[in-house]
Amino acid sequence: MDGRPALEVADVIRAHGVDLLAAYGDVLSAAQRRVLRDLAACRTAALGGHVQACDRCGARPIAYNSCRNRHCPKCAGSQAARWLEREVSSLLPVEYHHVVFTLPAALAPLALQNPRRVYGLLFRASQATLQEVAANPRHLGAALGVVAVLHTWGQNLHHHPHVHAIVTGGGLSCDRAGVLDAAPRWVSCRPGFFLPVRVLSRLFRGKFLAGLRRAWEAGQLVCAGSLAGLAAAGAFGRWLAPLSESEWVVYSKPPFGGPEQVLKYLARYTHRVALSNRRLLALADGVVSFRAKDYAQGGRSQVLRLSAVEFLRRFLQHVLPRGFVKVRHYGLLANRRRDELLARSRWLLGVARAEQAATATTLPAASAEPRRCPTCGVGRLRVIGELPRGLAEPDAVGCDSS
Repeated sequence: MDGRPALEVADVIRAHGVDLLAAYGDVLSAAQRRVLRDLAACRTAALGGHVQACDRCGARPIAYNSCRNRHCPKCAGSQAARWLEREVSSLLPVEYHHVVFTLPAALAPLALQNPRRVYGLLFRASQATLQEVAANPRHLGAALGVVAVLHTWGQNLHHHPHVHAIVTGGGLSCDRAGVLDAAPRWVSCRPGFFLPVRVLSRLFRGKFLAGLRRAWEAGQLVCAGSLAGLAAAGAFGRWLAPLSESEWVVYSKPPFGGPEQVLKYLARYTHRVALSNRRLLALADGVVSFRAKDYAQGGRSQVLRLSAVEFLRRFLQHVLPRGFVKVRHYGLLANRRRDELLARSRWLLGVARAEQAATATTLPAASAEPRRCPTCGVGRLRVIGELPRGLAEPDAVGCDSS
């Protein structure tokens, strides 16, 4: 047994991809078509593979290649493991905090039409907010280290853009502009408390809306379909006005205990896709059933049922533009000075890099050991031959190869 779920997103694509294209083919992006094609072909003869042999019973199972698309539920786990192997060396022995920045629902249609611009602004505004508030000596007076992860979905697959920020519970002392002191010291947050949420929320709102107005004035936003009316003189400003008065959701979750808890979170959420195959329950008569948590009811589990076309439409809403980076590092963890600032932080915290590396034992890294034989359950599998790429199965869902 290889643990394969009875139903996968790929099965829905193969069964109803043609129906989706008939309904929405004229509005799908090249990236969304690529996801349909890749997921339908993942671990099938279309991508080729290799023949394995058991060293005990002689069974010769075939293992087909993965598509490696970052939106694929089957491929996300291995990508996360490789990423974590690099990330573990950046963790510090401090309490970490978890802050979530969410866009108001009114902005979701604009984000869907301008994902690269709006999601990029969501990253910039949220992280500038964290660094500015933290640099204020009234709150902390320090530069933070941040890992930020973009998610665009809720449990029901509706569009719900938000950024999860995993933040060091303290940082290197700096001035209000975020410039490090000549001889910085480590400044810790109060245990169990990070930064005032209301201050974060209002500054985030101001920074995001200011960036959105600049993008509009520079002609960088597309407004079509239901948003076409925003092109009229003054319409965009009037549309944004109510958002300037409403409260935006910035949620500070209870802090992580330390690096090991952070690793467990990162392993589960950094490379998560909109829906895992294990949440799927059934595909029957053109209807997909899947499990979802209802957070309005305290996270109670429920079963949702959608037509296959609507299910696929919602799934494809969460396909990111090609090359868009969904996990980013800021402050002490920014690439430019990461090694230098982490070394300084560890020295001030009194911990050596070798000691910190012990945290790596919690990594869910893939084992290099040969896979156990699914036939006898005892022997180990070895590769004995390669299989060429087969016929392009994705043609079955009407996706061209462009």
